[in-house]
Amino acid sequence: MDQQNQRALLTLALLASKADGMRAPSEGEAIRQSLDRLRGEGLDPEAVWDEVERGEGDRARAARELTTPEARELAYALAVSVCDADGATNAQERAFLDELGRELGLPRASSERVRQEADALAAAPLALGATPASEAELDEHILRQAILCGGLELLPQKLATLAILPLQMRLVYQVGKRHGYELDRGHITEFLGVLGLGMASQVIEGFARQLVGGLFGKLGGGLLGGLGKSVGTRATGVGLSFATTYALGQAAKRYYAGGRKLSSIELKELFASLLGRARELEGRHADAITASARSLDLGTLSRLVKG
Repeated sequence: MDQQNQRALLTLALLASKADGMRAPSEGEAIRQSLDRLRGEGLDPEAVWDEVERGEGDRARAARELTTPEARELAYALAVSVCDADGATNAQERAFLDELGRELGLPRASSERVRQEADALAAAPLALGATPASEAELDEHILRQAILCGGLELLPQKLATLAILPLQMRLVYQVGKRHGYELDRGHITEFLGVLGLGMASQVIEGFARQLVGGLFGKLGGGLLGGLGKSVGTRATGVGLSFATTYALGQAAKRYYAGGRKLSSIELKELFASLLGRARELEGRHADAITASARSLDLGTLSRLVKG
């Protein structure tokens, strides 16, 4: 994918993150940090970010710069996923996506189907499944969810990365429930933000990792240091999704078991330390991650997320 298509895709993703006019400062910072971790083959993600933040990003122009049907379909799926990252699309986001679909020249029926599938994933219930009855069961549940999220990175479906977010949110809900807290989406989103796990930023970075051949060329050190050298291999995305989900679950466990007494700084430090442990575990569970991917497709994934 040449620089023109790369830049257009990134522009549309960043515009989608602002489509409802309500992007939280923490989410904006998480997106900016995710761009810091992406190193392009001649593409400057920071320059694209600055252009969009100045209000100079042009959706119609970016749509015209996409040169293949595949790139246009990917752009729409990426924009839908970014809009749905914090929940099903609202009226402003749907208007943005409707205009984008027309500018990309996509059939209305196919673009609407993608949006409805994404909305269904984003609106998946938090309170689903039995709460682990013991700390040992909770640890096993956290590991299973990390394996599942790692496996999702191996799927070819464009919405698979989006499905990781409701699974992570449900995991935090279940951890809180186990320790006597009934959490809502707002609290969980804020908790992820404290850890540096923005919703839209995970989608943008996840799409970049998944594209074989590289959407943005090389992946920088980022959260996991030298875990992956290039987004040309999906192993990088597998490791990152496994590690972030595992560390998220364990950080939530310590936070809620301890009565929510950790400060934001202490939570960030805890999460960073847990990522190192998660990186070591990923290699031991590589076969299980691959096996989980073999048993999934977008249909079974939707049923899993929605119960």
